Amino acid sequence: MAYRYFLHLAYNGSGFHGWQIQDNVPTIQQLVNDGLQKLTGNEANVVGCGRTDTGVNANNFYAHFDAEEELNVQDRMDLCFRLNRLLPKEIVIFNVLPVRDSAHARFDATSRTYNYFISRRKDPFFDAFSNYIFGDLDMEVMNVAADKLLKINDFTSFSKLHTQVKTNNCKLQEAHWREEGHLLIFTITADRFLRNMVRAIVGTLIDIGQEKTDLDEFVSIIESKNRSDAGYSVPAQGLFLEKITYPEGTFI
Repeated sequence: MAYRYFLHLAYNGSGFHGWQIQDNVPTIQQLVNDGLQKLTGNEANVVGCGRTDTGVNANNFYAHFDAEEELNVQDRMDLCFRLNRLLPKEIVIFNVLPVRDSAHARFDATSRTYNYFISRRKDPFFDAFSNYIFGDLDMEVMNVAADKLLKINDFTSFSKLHTQVKTNNCKLQEAHWREEGHLLIFTITADRFLRNMVRAIVGTLIDIGQEKTDLDEFVSIIESKNRSDAGYSVPAQGLFLEKITYPEGTFI
């Protein structure tokens, strides 16, 4: 009998080629797998709640793995401590959590929230985790455009081309900008996200804020279902996976 557990973790993605294992490049999944295998002596295959792209960060991330023996509270605390000693400083394990046997970190997630950070001035302390943009941005019209995203389902115009997904439909729950000091923060929540989707949306909204694109053109971009019509993809370092939600009863 196998016992399933969720790892609750966070990572600075700047030095990694995303979560998903790839040949000959460093990834978060590979390092976590290696750590678990070294500590347990068993082959590990952690399954993440998503597939963050190269350079994208996560404040909250979940991944499941199976153990051959049940882990009590002390076992889980010890595993968490020992994993953190093995993993590089860019990755932290917050907790090892028991879940129901069929719980799936990716497919059971009901929503995911991302934040994107734009810095409005040169900032040596936050430069590595934001996108510096010089000049005026009309946040009011950017929020009007963001609100229009809540009324659509097909996000083909903001998806990376030639991805292996069955549908480009997503259900958005929120999409808005707010200002905190010299930072502009875009928050977006949906049941799922397409590859490159958030960064393409942000780039397009920036074009609107800089008056390079108007609201009518934004609607046309959405309706065209053509990625080349939308704006550029903003740099990855400003993007953070902020929150994952699961159904009640997932965690024991």
